Amino acid sequence: MSKIRTIAGLLRAKHWVKNVLVFFPIAFGGELLGNPGGLRATALGFVALSLAASGVYIVNDIRDAERDRLHPVKRSRPIASGAVSPRAAAAASAALFAASAALSVAACPAPAPLLCLAAYVALNLGYSFGLKHLAIVDIAILAAGYFIRVLYGSCLTGIEISAWMYLTVISLSFYLGLGKRKGELDAAHGGPVRPVVEKYPADFLSTNMTVFFALGLVFYSLWATDPGTAAKTSGHMTVTIPIVFLICLRYSLVLGREGQGDPIEVVLGDRVLMALLAVFAAAVLAIVYAG
Repeated sequence: MSKIRTIAGLLRAKHWVKNVLVFFPIAFGGELLGNPGGLRATALGFVALSLAASGVYIVNDIRDAERDRLHPVKRSRPIASGAVSPRAAAAASAALFAASAALSVAACPAPAPLLCLAAYVALNLGYSFGLKHLAIVDIAILAAGYFIRVLYGSCLTGIEISAWMYLTVISLSFYLGLGKRKGELDAAHGGPVRPVVEKYPADFLSTNMTVFFALGLVFYSLWATDPGTAAKTSGHMTVTIPIVFLICLRYSLVLGREGQGDPIEVVLGDRVLMALLAVFAAAVLAIVYAG
C-alpha cells in the first residue's frame, strides 16, 4: 500500500464528499456568488468538518481493528492491516480534532458553528464507543450527521433554510441510514452480520425505507413549490422535482441490485447516478443564479 493510499485510507478521504452539504444554505440561499465572506466561511467549514470526520473515523478504526482483521474488505484498512500503529493513529486523530476546531473558529468566531461541530464529533464518538450497537439509535446518529452538516453551513453563514428543506434532509437521511443497514444485510447473503444488523428484520428496513423515501420526495416538492422558494426562483425550481425523483429511484435501484449500503460507495460506483446529481446541481445553480 503506497503512502498516499495509506493516508487516504486512514482519513477516509472519499467520505468528505458528504460534507458538500455544508454548502446547501449558501447555494440554495442564492448567495454563492455575491457573498465572498460567506463562501470563505463555508469553504473553511467544509475543511474543518472533513478533518473532524476523519478524526472520528480513525477512532472508530482503532476500536474496530480486531474485528476488521476478520472482514474480507475491512482488513485492508491501514490500522487493521498494521500499516499504521494505533498509537500513531490516535495522535493523528487528536491533531485532526484540534485543527478542525481551529479552522471552524477561523471560519466564524461565533459559538454556534463550533457547538455544531462539537455536537457532530460527540455524536459520532458516541457511535464509535457503543451506540452503534443499539438498534434505531445507530440509524438516528447516521441521519443526524447529514442534518448537522446542513445546520453547520447555516450557522457559519447566518443564512437560514426553510423548514421544508430541513425536513427533506432529515427524511432522506433516515432513508440513507436504513439503506446502509439493508445493504449490509443483503451483502451477507444469509451469512453472519454485525450484531446490530441482526436486530433489523429485512421487512422492517424495506418498509421504513419506503416511508422515508416518500416523505423526502414530498417534502422536497413542498419546498420547491413553497411561495418563498417560488418568489426567489420565479417558480422555476419545480423543474428540479422530477430530477430528484429520478435520483432517488436510481439510488434505490443500485442499492437493491448491488447490495451495497454505504451511500458514498453507491454514488461513486454508478455513473448514471453521478450524472443525475450533476444535472440536478447544474439545474439548481442555473435557476437560482441565472434566473
